[in-house]
Amino acid sequence: MTSEENESAVLTEARDRVLVITLNRPEAMNSINGALSSGLVAAIEQLDSDPTFTVGILTGAGKGFSAGMDLKAFARGEDTGPMMEFIRNGSKKPLIGAVEGFALAGGLELALTCDLLVASEGAKFGIPEVGVGLFAAAGGLLRLPTRVGHGKAMEMALTADPIKAEEAAALGMVARVCSKGEAVDTAMELAERIARNAPLAVAASKQLINLSHGATDDEFYAHQRDFFREVFTSNDAKEGPRAFAEKRAPDWSGT
Repeated sequence: MTSEENESAVLTEARDRVLVITLNRPEAMNSINGALSSGLVAAIEQLDSDPTFTVGILTGAGKGFSAGMDLKAFARGEDTGPMMEFIRNGSKKPLIGAVEGFALAGGLELALTCDLLVASEGAKFGIPEVGVGLFAAAGGLLRLPTRVGHGKAMEMALTADPIKAEEAAALGMVARVCSKGEAVDTAMELAERIARNAPLAVAASKQLINLSHGATDDEFYAHQRDFFREVFTSNDAKEGPRAFAEKRAPDWSGT
């Protein structure tokens, strides 16, 4: 697989401190093949390693976010291992999913890797794998109960029926519902608000909330101690109070 194929399957666009990442296989409903898997991982590495970015947006080209695994590519033996590693570990920096149309099967599991979700009216979210003899094996059965509650997650997993953006928002999975065609713009509003804040503090807050799930108080505070040293001794921790005292916008360095 050529680097050109990887690059065309996933597009990136820098918008100040926001990196917009677009799954770009609209003819295949942005289904996950080897090129998309490798291209997405490369884009996430760019987001996490470049100090000029504070937050990323993940979206899909065409009519939907992603329909999940490309079964033809799977049958050909294309390697989607990098994608599975990303779904398991996520990104270090905040990632906002901007969903138009649908996020189904592995597409929903990919969306659930995002820290915040924005969805257009009527967008469908589902894990229909049991209807074809499979189950959601890329983290959906782990993450969905924490996003929609045990009962609704069980219903979605066992019936294969999707829910729409409006219900997903009422259950807490979707942060904002917008008009059709405006998911990326709405996600940008959130991203720009996040990007005004100190990058290290934002990344630490994201990771600590994720680490809080299932942790005891002692375990959580042990995790926090590690982040405390990094954030509270940073240059940005000095810049923030200085900017506040001088009544100006802070100039974050991410260090």
